[in-house]
Amino acid sequence: MTSPLHDTTPRPELMSVNGVGKVFNGATVALQGMSLTVRQGDFISLLGPSGCGKSTALRLMSGLSLPTTGSIRWAVPQEPGSLGVVFQEPTLMPWATVEQNVWLPMRLRGASLSSVRGEISEALRLVGLDGFQRAYPRELSGGMKMRVSIARALVTRPKLILMDEPFAALDEITRFKLNNDLLTLQAELGCTVVFVTHSVFESVFLSDRIVVMAARPGRVLRELAVDAPYPRDESFRTSPEYAALCREASAALHDAMGDAA
Repeated sequence: MTSPLHDTTPRPELMSVNGVGKVFNGATVALQGMSLTVRQGDFISLLGPSGCGKSTALRLMSGLSLPTTGSIRWAVPQEPGSLGVVFQEPTLMPWATVEQNVWLPMRLRGASLSSVRGEISEALRLVGLDGFQRAYPRELSGGMKMRVSIARALVTRPKLILMDEPFAALDEITRFKLNNDLLTLQAELGCTVVFVTHSVFESVFLSDRIVVMAARPGRVLRELAVDAPYPRDESFRTSPEYAALCREASAALHDAMGDAA
């Protein structure tokens, strides 16, 4: 069955990136003329070589950095907690428990731990860490630490989650498992995801849209639609359809790398 988040019905716009450029130190052009429409329920991967501005684009979309040119606009009111960010590293506080780490975004909004324990427990349940509330980061595996980071991004039930290569440092088995779990989470929560990756295979498995970027200067070169239905599982990973889509994305990435040369 196809998830209602991934049917053919036109989705309302959530965010628009309009001709955005970013220049660092007055000389280094990280992004040039990037435009992208993010719709509710999308799973978009930003795919491209190192130095093409994928992480810069994500930081601009998060509001952690401001564009030099162009604009980024939310199509719906941006309420507190409507945006979650997952970085390349889990960035957990080593002295704090799992529960306290997940509490952080709600703590910054003035909520006491006791008042949001239910939300924290639910976020941990969603990422498969129910019962680990009192554990410390040093007691967790790399995959478990990343799950805590995802739970922290989910705890406010955001409309949009930005993920910057969150699984790049993990072994292949753990990465596949977290890819599967991420799609389950998106379907359950009804959120929108923009996901940065270097992996053709990961982008095809996760996404309904792949934005291929070229470097020097960073810009959108091509957008690919992944029309395979959700939910996706191991049978999709071994299907001829998946192989064909990976070849198409790989060819587009090759063109992007040649375009940057």
